[in-house]
Amino acid sequence: MPRKLFLAAAIALLVGFAPRAHAEPGESDGDEDSAPVAAPRHAPAHRSHRKIKKRGHFIGRVVPDDQLRTQPLRRPSGNLAVVSVNNPGDTASVNIYNPDGSYNLDALADLNHVLRCRRTDDEKDIDPQLITLLSHVYDHFGGRPLEIVSGYRNQRKQTSNHYKGRASDIRIAGVSPKKIEAYAETLDRGGMGIGIYPRSQFVHIDVRSPPSYRWVDTSAPNSNAAEKRPPRGWKRKKLQS
Repeated sequence: MPRKLFLAAAIALLVGFAPRAHAEPGESDGDEDSAPVAAPRHAPAHRSHRKIKKRGHFIGRVVPDDQLRTQPLRRPSGNLAVVSVNNPGDTASVNIYNPDGSYNLDALADLNHVLRCRRTDDEKDIDPQLITLLSHVYDHFGGRPLEIVSGYRNQRKQTSNHYKGRASDIRIAGVSPKKIEAYAETLDRGGMGIGIYPRSQFVHIDVRSPPSYRWVDTSAPNSNAAEKRPPRGWKRKKLQS
């Protein structure tokens, strides 16, 4: 075979077996089964950069025990005012405790309603441990209402702490998410998830089995909406007049 033909055939063979770039993995909401996957090393640098700029990225870590709070938490005042970002008319201003220190079930029911699923209107009992932490946040920031971006979510991903009624995404008018995140971290004695979403301007707080977890998610608002859809076969309830 002539030398030129041999070289051409060799080049064609190498090109045919060149590795292809893979798509970027989806963003995580910080739940235990959502660990991000590293981008392939052979992906073109310029393509990967565009993907990250458009979709954002997720950086998370497990919190070592020596970085957790060691002192017991004092009981908060129990006062808590919340307003739904998605349904601004939905508000609650309650004290979560009865005079004897037990939880006030009527107050918890009012909070369950404001923290209901924004897509299906379904309600679920929110974990009292989470409600107690939110009361601590409310006290610390001078009684400013907590704006609920998301509470319970009736979604396909049933391992999510939102689905379990153990998570809320919050913001406070006039307070930066970094300040909310920093204070929430001082409450963690083990078994908390705290994530900050700079582009969406809210902080995720949840209660979970240890270890505790922290993350930053720079994805665009509602970019992981597919994970938040209701389960298959669900039908929206008809609103009663």
